Amino acid sequence: MSAAPTITFHGAAQTVTGSCMQFTAGGRSILVDCGMFQGSRSLELANHEDFAFDPASIDAVILTHAHIDHSGLLPKLVAKGYEGPIHATQKTIDLLEFMLADAGRIQEYEAERHNRRRDRAGKEEFLPIYTEDDALQAWRQCRAVAFEQWFSPVPAIKARLWNAGHILGSASVELDIEGTRVMCSGDLGPEHKAFLKDAEGPSGFDHVICESTYGDRDREEITAEQRRKQLQAEVVGAITRGGNLVIPTFALERTQELLLDLAILLNEGEIGNVTVFVDSPLANRATGVFARYASELEDTGGRNVFANPAFHFVNDARESMRLNSISGAVIMAASGMCEAGRIRHHLVHNLNRRDSTILFVGFQAQGTLGRVILDGARTVRVSGRSINVRAQVRSIESYSAHADQGELLKWIEERQPIAGSLFLTHGETGAIEALRRELQRQAPDLKVRLPTIGETYSITPAEPARRLKTGRTDLQQATARDWQNSYAEFITGLKAELGEIDDAQRRQKAIEAMRDVLESYKKARNDHKNARRKP
Repeated sequence: MSAAPTITFHGAAQTVTGSCMQFTAGGRSILVDCGMFQGSRSLELANHEDFAFDPASIDAVILTHAHIDHSGLLPKLVAKGYEGPIHATQKTIDLLEFMLADAGRIQEYEAERHNRRRDRAGKEEFLPIYTEDDALQAWRQCRAVAFEQWFSPVPAIKARLWNAGHILGSASVELDIEGTRVMCSGDLGPEHKAFLKDAEGPSGFDHVICESTYGDRDREEITAEQRRKQLQAEVVGAITRGGNLVIPTFALERTQELLLDLAILLNEGEIGNVTVFVDSPLANRATGVFARYASELEDTGGRNVFANPAFHFVNDARESMRLNSISGAVIMAASGMCEAGRIRHHLVHNLNRRDSTILFVGFQAQGTLGRVILDGARTVRVSGRSINVRAQVRSIESYSAHADQGELLKWIEERQPIAGSLFLTHGETGAIEALRRELQRQAPDLKVRLPTIGETYSITPAEPARRLKTGRTDLQQATARDWQNSYAEFITGLKAELGEIDDAQRRQKAIEAMRDVLESYKKARNDHKNARRKP
């Protein structure tokens, strides 16, 4: 008798990023997604670790969509020995060509930058997680799959993709694993999302894995017209103040949604003749893919809405820097959580301007610069510089690409009956717990599992999933605000705090006291090392 199928969670468990699930049956293994961890610096270090499995032992990969937290470690997987196919929709593959190549270039740049730092002199060379060549090789291994058509990634497993309504090409993954029916939600979009039809899928499963990004909140139901009115108010308000409206935006989907609404507002004369700069080469390439499929997209009327003369797509770095001297424009730049990319130099030049506005239109993960700004920090560290936050900080939640609590509950209900277990993943701890409580209130007999990274479960028909292996505890702290966030906050205010000590001698004593604390930790560490060396 063969062993029961299993699922192992390698990411996006008790955290939002790093999606990667391994399904094993009949001696074969497949991955659903292979994404990067994003958030705190401590969490992102997990991207440099060896995989918890041998990449060469994986037989196939199914990719739900092109976002880097779902696809970003595919090049590393390939570089470490994976030679099999990566199954995805054609639209996902078209986007992936640019998304992965850009990620590879970022990895190479970040490694070079680290190695140039003075504080790394004499240390071991810092290597990129993967290169642009690795990324392009991963893209070449992609194989297009149509929605709602069965295919067999390996003999023991059948699969079928369903529209997830999240971004262009996004899919939920239905699996039949030796008779065990499983549904992986992928990332689910909200109802009535721009460009896309609502999420779809069949009912009646043994096990369901559902994302929980917004499991703790219900957004106000608003129409597309109401959403545009919100954006109009922010644009008009920012331009009236005389400064720029700076929007940290995700290169894929959020940029294109904003361009759609800005094009409509411009055409209707609701925001004057404001100039819009899209300062992200990746976003510009992704917009080209959207334009290619314009006739198939909802809300566009079959037209290329991205060709508006008010839109300026900035690719050249020198042109990007020239934007630092302008006022009265809309500047959209990646990355959406302000962790990298050109948005950082726009923040340097606009955060301290009282006439500028920073508008957040997407999820900001714990530990990211975007989250720190959105939570009301008065000073922040950006690219090694301390910046006072004087700009208006605003947010619009109606552009979310994720279903809220009510929409997640509805999607889960439509997958019923669920005879075995429901796994809640891809969410911060509070969001997952809030969704679990509401599910237990509405469906007390439903067996809900909250997996952690590294856990393995046996999944059989009509039986609750049984945990076979416990998960990692070392990553739990890294999923939240980490010491580097606290350090940035501390060092940013340190000079001002010392300046408030009115006596130079006491100021010096404060510095010596801080140094003594660090020396005490250093001494304790050395004493511990010496004690271990003694026979």
